[in-house]
Amino acid sequence: MRPYTVGRLMSLINRISQRELAEKLKPHDIGSGGQHSYLRAILATPGMNQDKLTNVVKFDKATTTRCIRQLEEAGYVTRTVDEQDRRSYRLFPTERAISFEPTLQAILDDYNRLLTARLTADEIETLQALLQKMYLGLDTSALNLDE
Repeated sequence: MRPYTVGRLMSLINRISQRELAEKLKPHDIGSGGQHSYLRAILATPGMNQDKLTNVVKFDKATTTRCIRQLEEAGYVTRTVDEQDRRSYRLFPTERAISFEPTLQAILDDYNRLLTARLTADEIETLQALLQKMYLGLDTSALNLDE
């Protein structure tokens, strides 16, 4: 049997990661579909509009709308009409989101440690560099690699 391709391995790791993270975030009313990515972006840049958020998290507009609605219903996000463009909404974290941020970060940090548990520090550094290089090759508009 041939070894899995890079794309296949990345896909498998992503699916497992999303399933595991969804399970860890479920008790906090954070669902799957990348809701944690949206919440992190809103926490990092309160007042961001929905179009900018879509570009930051690299999902489509429909997914953004659905995730924001779910985060709003769970009490993590509020939407206010943008005074400059009344067709647009600005997104703000609620007190619940702000107080949850350390817990969210701990969950994500723990999962990152799990992902890299079998790697040395040098291997982690090399892996990050290679993945960033692959990402930049696919998305030339990528400006923020700090996630």
